[in-house]
Amino acid sequence: MDPSAPSPLRGRPVDRRGLFALAGLPLLLAGCTTAGTTSATRGGQSVSDIRFSTFLTPAYEDLYPGIEMFVDTAKKTEGVSIDLFDSGSLLNAEQTVPGLLQGVADIVVQTSSYVSTSYPILGACELPFVNDGFDQIRRALTFDGPLMRLINDHLRPRGLVSLGSMPTPAEWLFTVDRPIEKPEDVRGLRIRTAGHVEGQTIRALGGSPVSLSSAELYEALERGTIDGMVSYMGTVISRDLQKVLKYGTEAHFGDYSVDAYANVRWYDSLPAATQEALVAGGRALAEDGTAHEVAVNEKDYRGRIEDSGVAILSLDNAQTAKFRKATEPVLDWWKKKVGDPELADRALTMVRSA
Repeated sequence: MDPSAPSPLRGRPVDRRGLFALAGLPLLLAGCTTAGTTSATRGGQSVSDIRFSTFLTPAYEDLYPGIEMFVDTAKKTEGVSIDLFDSGSLLNAEQTVPGLLQGVADIVVQTSSYVSTSYPILGACELPFVNDGFDQIRRALTFDGPLMRLINDHLRPRGLVSLGSMPTPAEWLFTVDRPIEKPEDVRGLRIRTAGHVEGQTIRALGGSPVSLSSAELYEALERGTIDGMVSYMGTVISRDLQKVLKYGTEAHFGDYSVDAYANVRWYDSLPAATQEALVAGGRALAEDGTAHEVAVNEKDYRGRIEDSGVAILSLDNAQTAKFRKATEPVLDWWKKKVGDPELADRALTMVRSA
């Protein structure tokens, strides 16, 4: 990347999340830089001070080990040292990507539901009922596969490089007072969503999307502030939400990935051996981390949700077809967000044919 190139944030709108995140960055930068240098220039090609940040906590027993696998694998290369800042101790969820672009961290792990707002191409794997579900999404996001290469071709000019993705199992629609068996059942409900694609899905079904942090979910569900949520099983268990939820509709209402990103200017300045170490770490995250995540969700989390008394409803083909039809407007909305019809169609084809 040309060092004289304009900031990746210049010339495009910053959403509300981004504004709040950027507002807190000057203080972070003051504490993390010296003599006007950031991690993109800190120490030149030094590999001894890699800052790795994530908002995820060890409570995510399915996701967190994948992060550890990345770090442990990369550190096997002599001279590579990584400081892992988890639980939002360096950058919280809203600060993650702005902080990476500003050099507060060198590598971050973030969910695509946050990042796809500013980088809509990532939404290709978040779309509802776009294919047969998780197994295809997992194949589409194969490490160094064609979709990942396409994503990086799009991200690099804007300051990021993806080092690997862990797709989560499909997001279900969980509710408190009534089961969701047909699109009309969502009308009028206040449903918590974690990203803009999920929000559009709920709007297409006639509901009202609500933005809340996962830490606020238990109280909001218990008090009736919201009627339900779109999420994968891991969010339910990590926040003990199975104690307040009553129904879960098992269908492909959405998906997202847990991705490792590097500041591309910093990454391109590294010695080849260090880059190779980080690539190996990304592969471990994408392959071994995903395998671990799937096992935990299927062998542990699902049983815990069912044992808690949450009624799991599975849709048949006719019911699924109705939801697919009702959410078709989300695809058109996403294509407009991408702003490049050819690029959007290429990505969507890779997701559907994986």
